[in-house]
Amino acid sequence: MGLVLPLVDAAAHFAARGGLIGLDLGTKTIGVAASDPDRRLATGVETVARSNFTADAKRVLALATERGAVGFVLGLPINMDGSEGPRAQSTRAFARNFARLTELPIAFWDERLSTAAVERGLIEADMRRDRRAEVIDQHAAQFILQGALDRLINLQRAAAPPS
Repeated sequence: MGLVLPLVDAAAHFAARGGLIGLDLGTKTIGVAASDPDRRLATGVETVARSNFTADAKRVLALATERGAVGFVLGLPINMDGSEGPRAQSTRAFARNFARLTELPIAFWDERLSTAAVERGLIEADMRRDRRAEVIDQHAAQFILQGALDRLINLQRAAAPPS
């Protein structure tokens, strides 16, 4: 069974090298993003239409296997005041169940405003509403994962001895 931890704590459990899979868990879809093995850049992979937990988890695990991923980053939808509502509880439940299916560590990353920021960017890029709806979850997963990657890089720099 995999570990489920906040990103800062999960960092020590990720293999030294290997990509991470970022997930934006919506009620109807799961946005999936992946990083390069050096964990510098997140790219959108796919938007999975949700059906049931088993099918959803199977697809996400297949994507992780295809990419040789060493861990997962799940966007945790925390309210602006720092409290957790039903969506955060649902994400935590998904993570607990998902951890039973994989040995890979699962990290939570605060996703406040990620979808709003992504939607603004897509609007600024003059993307049509119907096309935005198709890609927004994938882009949100990319935004979430990139934020986590940037944090991991900053943690590494802070831990490195001065040169």
